[in-house]
Amino acid sequence: MGRHRATIEWRLGDGEDFLAGRYSRGHAVAFEGGHQAPGTASAQVVGNRWAAKGAVDPEEMLVASISACHMLSFLHVARLAGFVAESYRDAAEGTLAENADGRLALTRTVLRPQIAWRGAAPSPAELDRLHHAAHEACFIANSVKTEVVVA
Repeated sequence: MGRHRATIEWRLGDGEDFLAGRYSRGHAVAFEGGHQAPGTASAQVVGNRWAAKGAVDPEEMLVASISACHMLSFLHVARLAGFVAESYRDAAEGTLAENADGRLALTRTVLRPQIAWRGAAPSPAELDRLHHAAHEACFIANSVKTEVVVA
């Protein structure tokens, strides 16, 4: 149905020791539309010395992707239901932990959307239905194993 591309580039720095694991995990992430972002391994995984400051790690990108996909799906289903969202903010949080196979994985992502409405707001039951419909429609949620919870 569609293709989505990203280019990742990394280079060994002068004086770094690859075989000893003493090298920066900083890299460049370029997206098809031209946007670029600095990437890194998580400092929680490789330590502050080898993680690039001011860069985004893959776990953060995955949490942001889940959150953004849910938001976009939610805005769509809210519009179809006749509600007017004025703003949407989510302080999403992913948990990296051992999964059932004993491997590290993003095992849980909690979304905490705060939505302001113009005009009538959905009832708590309608809001739950909208979030459920958004979760079902979200391409990213349909692609990952992590538990996604809307708090």
